[in-house]
Amino acid sequence: MTELARWDSFYIIVGSAAGALIGLQFVVLTLIAERPPVRAADAGAAFATPTIVHFGAAFFLSALLLVPWASAGAAALIWGLAGLGGVAYAFVVARRMRRQDAYEPVFEDWLFHVTLPSIAYAALAVSSFWSRAHEREALFGVGAAVLLLLFVGIHNAWDGVAYHVLINRSEHQDEKAAR
Repeated sequence: MTELARWDSFYIIVGSAAGALIGLQFVVLTLIAERPPVRAADAGAAFATPTIVHFGAAFFLSALLLVPWASAGAAALIWGLAGLGGVAYAFVVARRMRRQDAYEPVFEDWLFHVTLPSIAYAALAVSSFWSRAHEREALFGVGAAVLLLLFVGIHNAWDGVAYHVLINRSEHQDEKAAR
């Protein structure tokens, strides 16, 4: 049994969770669409889209690592490229967060939308380089990165829903009462 094959159950669980959470995000966004906040497009690109990207990355990486590779070499190249792409995407997210004016990001937003995803994607890129000489350790790096992306996505999805339910809804009700 190869080192990669020992991870099957882990990636089945993580990939299934990521896929289910992507579906739930579509349901939530459909429900929120009835009362979109002002400047929702800019804020969505900064806060909602990255959540789907992280869930999608966890889903993709889970599927990638369930492929019956003879060794982790080919998969390492792909997950390394995904890691580099993710680091670049984190810079895009940071720029979008600065440019949008619907919401003033706080420390927690920067941590969960930029810093932690950057760490996860960087871990993917680094573990890709380690995989040739240290396959077992590299696979733990990938597993940690995928799990971090999943938990970041869960946090961000919850944070987004809580904002729309507790803050945006309250503002919407205040506007109705003022009329």
